Amino acid sequence: MKGGGILNWFKKGSKTEEDSLLKVIEQFKKSGDFIDFQNPQSPTHYWISYFGSLVDAEIIHRDILPYLNKSSFKKIEDLKAALPIENIVVTSDLGQIQQMMLTGSVLIRLNIADKQGLLVRAEMNKAREVTIPEEEFSVVGPKESFVESLTTNLNLIRKRLPIPELEIKEFKIGNLSKTRVAVVYISGIANEENINTALQRVGDIQFHQILDSSYIAQMIQDNDNSPFPQLIDTERPDRAAGVLAEGSIVILVDGSPHALIGPTTLVKFFSALEDYFVNWQLASVLRILRLIAVTFSILVTPIYVAILNYHYELIPKDLMATLVSSRSLIPLPPFFEALILELTIELLREAGARLPTKVGQTIGIVGGIVIGTASVEAGLTSNVLLIIVALAALASFTTPVYKMSNTIRMIRFPFLVMAELWGLVGIAIAFIFLMGHLLRLTSFGRPYLEPIYPPRIEDLKDAFVRLPFKMQPKRPVELQSPETIKFSEKAAKQKKDIDE
Repeated sequence: MKGGGILNWFKKGSKTEEDSLLKVIEQFKKSGDFIDFQNPQSPTHYWISYFGSLVDAEIIHRDILPYLNKSSFKKIEDLKAALPIENIVVTSDLGQIQQMMLTGSVLIRLNIADKQGLLVRAEMNKAREVTIPEEEFSVVGPKESFVESLTTNLNLIRKRLPIPELEIKEFKIGNLSKTRVAVVYISGIANEENINTALQRVGDIQFHQILDSSYIAQMIQDNDNSPFPQLIDTERPDRAAGVLAEGSIVILVDGSPHALIGPTTLVKFFSALEDYFVNWQLASVLRILRLIAVTFSILVTPIYVAILNYHYELIPKDLMATLVSSRSLIPLPPFFEALILELTIELLREAGARLPTKVGQTIGIVGGIVIGTASVEAGLTSNVLLIIVALAALASFTTPVYKMSNTIRMIRFPFLVMAELWGLVGIAIAFIFLMGHLLRLTSFGRPYLEPIYPPRIEDLKDAFVRLPFKMQPKRPVELQSPETIKFSEKAAKQKKDIDE
């Protein structure tokens, strides 16, 4: 077959020629894992065809061949009635035959020249077992994480939300990969506009191959040019179930152990699921600590460069002597000194992430100590700046969502350049540009900086701090849920008083 092979056949759909199905079989035979055989010795002279790499051989030998070899069938419908398997399809549609065979179905024909065949689902389901989360690990709370199987992931959500209102819309995305993508929401709680936005954007995707949920995130986000993630990426089914109950939309991709959550806001990227498993005072302190750590990570090195270049008067007299002595033998200006250390930290991070786990940990620890000590002794960097950069790197790890952590690492460099050019004024200008960008940013059309802008007092109860559950009877305003009330605050308080 010329000009695209089996893809062209799939696009053309059903054929009228008598030998069109035979041509499809001949095309499949070019693959070494395709099996096509006949058994003239059985009561029914049949042809069976399938891809050995996609089909579970045990199903064929247990549920198909014994019935084919035991009785004689004149019509394909009689064979369908005899097989103890559900969802058997009899069709002459070439498009459907190709699609089902390429996803693990077995084709059975009673005559080689038949234009229709019987398709039996016998796909091989091999998937990683459910394990503990690796990126969003928590000391308390559930220890299950998503895996690469979409069916398993939907099960993990269904068992946490056993309600008929939980709806799942499936798509097949990718001209080559035919990847299953599921959009999950709770009807009556999720905003209809948010649902339609998610369904429309996922349904409109035109791409040849979808390998991971990250592909979907990049294709449906509001602003492709923003370094900030506009959908939360999570590997925890409990978090997915929690946001569904709030009114968010969850997108799952077959082959990906991560789910996408939207619409979202900036402050949600600094909220860990563990915040809901401890008392509200501790959770609030931890959230504030994360926000301070992120701010420190972005600004501390640029402020160091700005003060040494332009604003000596801001340095206390007792600290001035320490800074002067630490830089007395440094030949490089503060900007290049800071840039070298920042790039070194990024190199160590990247090397540690790409190497095997045990080797990566060793490289990160030993490399950091050796390079840091050597650079100070060689007079290339000051020991004060080394401490500052190390603390900034450590602070960036407090971000619960990995993709936001990467963004925080990246935006440090523009601030560093602006600090070198115009000092603290340059940092202020960079901050203004950053805030202007965040003010314009949206997630599924919803404001990204909510509840800061637009200001919404109700949503501040679970933003920078987490107030007690009894003080959060309503769903987030930014989700625009038609069912705003989660529970009756008055009834909950009365029941508590009775119990006491």
